[in-house]
Amino acid sequence: MKKRIMIIDDDRDFLGELNEVLALTGYDVIPVNDSEKAVDLIKKDRPDLIMLDIKMPKKSGFDVASELKYFSGILDVPIIAMSAFYKEDFNYLLSVCGIRRCLKKPFNPLDAIMEIEKSLGPNAGNTV
Repeated sequence: MKKRIMIIDDDRDFLGELNEVLALTGYDVIPVNDSEKAVDLIKKDRPDLIMLDIKMPKKSGFDVASELKYFSGILDVPIIAMSAFYKEDFNYLLSVCGIRRCLKKPFNPLDAIMEIEKSLGPNAGNTV
């Protein structure tokens, strides 16, 4: 069974490119470009991992991750943050929000795949 990766990012071009790379790698990808709808979609679709942009209009990635902490069944879903505006100060906020890793944009798609595999463990791609 393919692992389900939800990508939440307001940049449609970036979202499309990362979606394509992850789909070609063997993941079932759920692209989301609206941070306000993200929490409801996560509860509905129950992804195995979430890739979450930090800086988005209306609701930041920190807000989305913080909201997820209140829903059972989602608490153990790994979150990889993505940010072009990463600062060392983010480390504390990331950990408080339950975010385990952060990729600095722009990043190499292979780095994203490696972080996903680290977060999901062995056999993270096509099959369990």
